[in-house]
Amino acid sequence: MRHSSKPARRAAGLLAVHYSSVTDEWPTPRWLFDALNAEFGFTLDPCATPANAKCPVFYTKADNGLTQDWTDQIVFMNPPYGRTIGHWMRKAYESTRGGSTVVCLVPARTDTNWWHRYAMKGEIRLVRGRLKFEGGQHPAPFPSAIIVMRPVGYVIGTYPIQPTAGVTCDQLKFHDIA
Repeated sequence: MRHSSKPARRAAGLLAVHYSSVTDEWPTPRWLFDALNAEFGFTLDPCATPANAKCPVFYTKADNGLTQDWTDQIVFMNPPYGRTIGHWMRKAYESTRGGSTVVCLVPARTDTNWWHRYAMKGEIRLVRGRLKFEGGQHPAPFPSAIIVMRPVGYVIGTYPIQPTAGVTCDQLKFHDIA
């Protein structure tokens, strides 16, 4: 019979939701969205609920953002972190072929097929530390990354940055590695 210490059992209980199928939705922290929105000016949130939507135009699970047209949108995507994440990353990548810019908040799972097929084709910004998602009591047990996928033919300096009052990109503490 195996026994574990009380602190180990408690820690396992706190983290259990992160490794279970209880939820695959992790609402984006407002401060992070606001800083990214100041840089990009988002027009669409394709992975939302009415309670956590970050953009005026959003798709819910019932709308199925994977089947919607994202052409020419500036998309903020925090996809479900379950088994469908690869489908969402493929949709993000393919949408850039139609003129969209897609900014993805994803777990930094560098050992997965979707990471190598799609994330590595974008600008990779690793988030320092662990994010505390909206509604969460504890930081996530996994690292996060921001993947910026730009339209085909994008040239640095062709998209104006229009800062939002009170939020600067310096607050993000990203490490660009792409």
